Amino acid sequence: MKNKSLFHVFTNGLLNENPTFRLLLGMCPTLAISTAASSGVGMGLATTFVLVFSNMVISSLRHIIPERVRIPGFIVVIATFVTIIDLIIKAFLPSMSDTLGIYIPLIVVNCIIFARAESYAFKNPVLPSAVDGLGMGLGFTCSLTLLSSVREIIGSGKWFGMQIMPDAYKPMSVIITPSGGFLTLGILLLIVNGIVKYIGKRKQMKARGEIA
Repeated sequence: MKNKSLFHVFTNGLLNENPTFRLLLGMCPTLAISTAASSGVGMGLATTFVLVFSNMVISSLRHIIPERVRIPGFIVVIATFVTIIDLIIKAFLPSMSDTLGIYIPLIVVNCIIFARAESYAFKNPVLPSAVDGLGMGLGFTCSLTLLSSVREIIGSGKWFGMQIMPDAYKPMSVIITPSGGFLTLGILLLIVNGIVKYIGKRKQMKARGEIA
């Protein structure tokens, strides 16, 4: 696959098929742990690790795993890497492990992982599959971090645990509640999809020669 194609595969997960803002996948951890920016980064990077390595292994075994047992095969591979990242976080980042709790093991059933394994890794070579996993993972990390940052700043006046709003600021604590999570996500969905639509329209106009 050409470098240009690999670049397209990588950037696809960042915006055009962003798991959170475009495909609406992985909503459970997205809404549950997005009350603090540090949690968003941690969950996003853990998911990226699993995406990249599970995609690589599934792609390398795509001619070996029988079609009829591919789903159990995916589960075994994904669960292996989830266990690895869970143990790493518990060993080196115990506070983050306590914060993310059950949502790290639940990466095993995250529909983002299964979607990429089924729709991409099981049908493509190893390198593009790794790039796809990296792009999707970083797209998920960026969206989680953005959502978490907005909720943390507005809801508590802090960012990554540091006070950034003036003392006179009164935090809108409703934003860090479940209903506030849905509200914030809806607003960000509107903004991001509006930007994507605008970019797409500009590209079409440029292709038709209507703008320089």
